[in-house]
Amino acid sequence: MNTVSTRGYILLAFLLSAAYAQAQPGVVRPLETCACPVQIDSSFHTRCAYLIVPENRKKKNGKTIKLPFVLVESKNPAKKKDPLLFTAGGPGGSSLGWARGASQSPLINDRDCIAFEQRGTYFALPRLSGNELDDAIRESYRKNLNKDSMMVVGTKRYKKALEAKGIDLSGYNTDETVADIHDLLTTLHVDSVNLTGGSYSGGLMLAVLQKDPSRIRSLILDSPLPTFVPIDEDEPANFNESLNTLFEHVEKDSTNKALYSNLKEKFQRYFSSIGEKAFYIPYVEKGTTDTLRIQYTRRELLGVLVNTQMKHIPYTITEMIKGNHYPYIKRTLDDIFEHDTAPSGMRISVYCADQTAYHSEKVLQQLYETYPYLKGYHINDVYREMCDCWKVPPINPETKQPFYSSKPALLADGDMDNACRPLYIDRIHHYMPNSQRLLFTNKAHMVGGFDMTRFMQLFLENPYRKLESTKKEIVAY
Repeated sequence: MNTVSTRGYILLAFLLSAAYAQAQPGVVRPLETCACPVQIDSSFHTRCAYLIVPENRKKKNGKTIKLPFVLVESKNPAKKKDPLLFTAGGPGGSSLGWARGASQSPLINDRDCIAFEQRGTYFALPRLSGNELDDAIRESYRKNLNKDSMMVVGTKRYKKALEAKGIDLSGYNTDETVADIHDLLTTLHVDSVNLTGGSYSGGLMLAVLQKDPSRIRSLILDSPLPTFVPIDEDEPANFNESLNTLFEHVEKDSTNKALYSNLKEKFQRYFSSIGEKAFYIPYVEKGTTDTLRIQYTRRELLGVLVNTQMKHIPYTITEMIKGNHYPYIKRTLDDIFEHDTAPSGMRISVYCADQTAYHSEKVLQQLYETYPYLKGYHINDVYREMCDCWKVPPINPETKQPFYSSKPALLADGDMDNACRPLYIDRIHHYMPNSQRLLFTNKAHMVGGFDMTRFMQLFLENPYRKLESTKKEIVAY
């Protein structure tokens, strides 16, 4: 080859390389090795490090944050070249514990598994945490103050405390996390990857696909919340639909007809009738001797139901209707006074930027008119009045739009999911015709478990092969 043609070949290779780099978004970022935040079976080779990224890519101030990841290598010498990447839901959940489970799962037999901690969450630096909002919530109960007003007070204090640490709250949202994931893949030289996540991170993984499908081999989403769904407007209806599904099971399967017959009508009638009525409970806070007379309303009772396992809800409702509130409200108060129950700064930032910035208060009021027994109850612990204080900009409108993709996806949900209804996997399937759906008729939000892992294995072997279920409680379609 002569000199001219050699130079031409080098130039062509350079241009092709540059074109490929431009086709796949993501920047090679510095890595800083760290001790693994979670313990993994020592028989596995594990890589733990911080990915160092800008806190806010819209601001050229050079400020960076550190996001840890755990890469567990498969022991299989013939392993596939496309790892499985996981990040947690919430938003605000920690992801790294998944790596421990992955090392004990058959999923590690064929490919590496990567757990990536989202910005602002538990092991990230910085972590968006503080006691200000929890303290305000506790104060509202101790002094029987208006709960919504105290949430606003606590939110303002919380924001001030985080900003005093130099944290830019506008840098914590789905758009930035999508960029973080692409930066991680670019930095680790991953050209093909399978994405998995659930609930909020199901939508997050869809947003990763939306930004750049070229390196995405497949997606596995458990009870996903698509970015295009206005969850604040949907969730009261979602909760109601999940209860209706449960009531149908109860009506059909219950052997105690006297106690559980017509439970739907009993529930709606009772919770409509109590309206905003104030109830009181004597309560002694742990570490004190004074008995407080704490006020609660329908909101706390509904909160108990939202956070109760579906199989226990029918009995709980019958007890509440009888007026036996005490054990449930005491447990709620114990949780509030002994643990941090308020949303994290990361959760507030993401919900305000992703959801509240786009939802309609008019629609929310229509929901309460349709479901009067839920009126005034905030199923989501982040809502408009808090976001008016938090003041972060909305994410890119394009991220909120549905999009079509031919990529294969495995979509699963529980028939009694009270947060992200099976309707959502049907809607995703509309835009992703090569997706497959699993409906677990006896489960609620986040199906997980042995059966789901087995379906994941089969799907990863060949994402285009039709899955079949041999169990009547799991519908593959």
